[in-house]
Amino acid sequence: MKFSYILKTAFWGFFAHKSRSFLTILGIVIGITSIILIMSLGKGAQDLILNQIRGMGSAIIDINPGKEPEGLSDFAEIFSDSLKIKDYNALQNPSNVTGIKRISPAVSLNSSVIYQNESKRTLILGGNQDLFAIFDVQLIDGRFITEQDVKQKALVAVLGSTVREKLFDSSDALGEKIKIKNKNFRVIGVAKKKGTSSMLDLDDIVAIPYTTAQQYLLGIDHFHSISVQAESEEIIPRVVRDIELTLREQHNITDPEKDDFHVTTQADAMETVGIVMVILTLFLSAIAAISLIVGGIGIMNIMLVSVVERTKEIGLRKAIGATDKNILLQFLTESVILTCIGGVIGIALGVGFAFLSSLILSKVVSLGWVFTVSPNSILLGLSVAGFVGIVFGIYPAWSASQKSPIEALRYE
Repeated sequence: MKFSYILKTAFWGFFAHKSRSFLTILGIVIGITSIILIMSLGKGAQDLILNQIRGMGSAIIDINPGKEPEGLSDFAEIFSDSLKIKDYNALQNPSNVTGIKRISPAVSLNSSVIYQNESKRTLILGGNQDLFAIFDVQLIDGRFITEQDVKQKALVAVLGSTVREKLFDSSDALGEKIKIKNKNFRVIGVAKKKGTSSMLDLDDIVAIPYTTAQQYLLGIDHFHSISVQAESEEIIPRVVRDIELTLREQHNITDPEKDDFHVTTQADAMETVGIVMVILTLFLSAIAAISLIVGGIGIMNIMLVSVVERTKEIGLRKAIGATDKNILLQFLTESVILTCIGGVIGIALGVGFAFLSSLILSKVVSLGWVFTVSPNSILLGLSVAGFVGIVFGIYPAWSASQKSPIEALRYE
């Protein structure tokens, strides 16, 4: 029996029972659609996060208090107060660490900012004169925090563009007084629109001297982090090593396993994000694949019913010379064609839903989401559909091939 004839017969069976065939492959369609959609959104989320990290520049090093968390039990480490002014001063000393271009301690809190009758809750970020330069933020008006402001614990503030628009609308903000936690701050600068960088919306912040934030707003003497910008990407490993050695000396630590701080680079962050997103995508895809198993069982059931319905046909084919192999191949081909048609429909729906989702996320939610569908995910969808057709079609096909032609012709 020619394979072209087997294909023709299989397609005839599909179109002869359109409703039943569609209901049969519905589980396959749902499963493939879910997998394509999840893989597309997973890749889009990964690209978005990585672009935000890259937005800070590749030569940025973050120093955070506490041992690097390795699980939920280490979550409390992020509240450590291990980074102090002596650490910041030691890191600024070229004899301890070479290759630092800029460095800024950082403290932060969420608070309402009030101007006359307007109020906005936003992130208050305390830093020094290098803070905005590290984040590559430019000013459209006024000036940024100076070293003198930090020393004097000045009540001055630089507004992100979103905060300025909310509080002042179209009026001039420079020289005006805003209130944060019952303290009056004079606006000395307004930043250009920057967007999100490293998952931080730089347009929706108010920057003040870190000394001011520590004394008047938080009542602390430690830092939440220290940001370092290296002179070049090539020397980052050496700078990281010098930072770790310096902080261990400051904290009297001889065993690296007992570090009460952890240092991360942009490369570390991107690698971690990549691993997490891949694992999450695979996990969600595995859950979506359950519908493929359900669909496969449905196909097996329908094919078994089809074998019974076409018993006389099988007997007739065998009577005129069809072999067991021919019958098995015919029914197996029909099963694979059913799942592949479901796979094609699922891929089309998955790509369509992924495009619609990316459009909503980029236009409505303004996340800068990019529509991404990997050719590998499409090939995977077709391959999985074909595999399901073979696995769940083999038993009905074998059952059909084992029928006796005489008994089959007698079947009513």
